[in-house]
Amino acid sequence: MDQELEAVLDQHVRPQLRGHGGGIEVLSVEDGVLRFKLTGKCSGCPAAGLTTEELIQSEVTARIPAIRQVVLVLVQETSRDLIDQARAILQNRYG
Repeated sequence: MDQELEAVLDQHVRPQLRGHGGGIEVLSVEDGVLRFKLTGKCSGCPAAGLTTEELIQSEVTARIPAIRQVVLVLVQETSRDLIDQARAILQNRYG
């Protein structure tokens, strides 16, 4: 199933996430549940729940019946882009 899942993600999910500067990383697939995290600019995005429901879950469950549920795992990490933006703001303000 790993190859089938990666193919679905590559064809139907990742291109849309890339358009927003993000990506997806599969963490596990067990008992019909796909657990994943969003990466890049999609990580920590306020619309991540909507992206999970409307894009990822709908594409994956429609194309791979063995996966019944898709769960976003929130990871407390700050994207490199956000850190760079904050650094630039602080340098302009205090530098």
